[in-house]
Amino acid sequence: MQQILGCHFANSQLLLQSLAHRSYLNENPDYHLGSNERLEFLGDAVLAYVCAEYLYQTFPGLQEGELTALRAAAVNADTLAKFANQLQLGQYLLLGRGEVKGGGRTRPLLLSSAFEAVIGALLLDAGLPRARELIVRFLAPELELIVTESRQQNHKSLLQELAQGQRLSTPEYQTRETSGPEHAREFSVQVLVGGQVAGSGAGRSKRQAQQAAARDALEHTARWLFAPSVR
Repeated sequence: MQQILGCHFANSQLLLQSLAHRSYLNENPDYHLGSNERLEFLGDAVLAYVCAEYLYQTFPGLQEGELTALRAAAVNADTLAKFANQLQLGQYLLLGRGEVKGGGRTRPLLLSSAFEAVIGALLLDAGLPRARELIVRFLAPELELIVTESRQQNHKSLLQELAQGQRLSTPEYQTRETSGPEHAREFSVQVLVGGQVAGSGAGRSKRQAQQAAARDALEHTARWLFAPSVR
């Protein structure tokens, strides 16, 4: 595992602990290192920080909402599971027999959690610069892929990924008003997330209006993202 990571751990027990799922402890009560859950908690925070720092430095022209959405697109459970698969983490996980039979070595949520735990272990073992180096190694090409696919221009897609990353309901678009002559219609749309109005916009087509509403929501996340009614 250290060879695949390209990292030598001074304390290899940290790496072992990052690979230990709770199910393994349930079947091996004498295992003394504990599960990877605490390291996962730490790694999640480090990933969020390093990703935010990288986006801030790499995209100086983007506003807060767009940066938040890009982070949601680049660092979510599915993406982290992809990173874990690139590291072949699944085959090295310490799992209970039932978890193995249930396909735990390929389960995206379990793999993403393990990737976060490895990051947490690396932080404790070698410090933030080394953890940052490993994260950026995966993050940079993923963001390049997002840009290549022009996903950063699709505000509806970014808003949906942000909502999914925060475990919120899928954004819902409502046409509020249609005005103007038939040959020059203008549509007014609002987007709701978790029943809360997140943004509004207008356009010559419903599609344009929806994109404008999504962009408005991304540019003003503070007014809705953490509202109690959204959760």
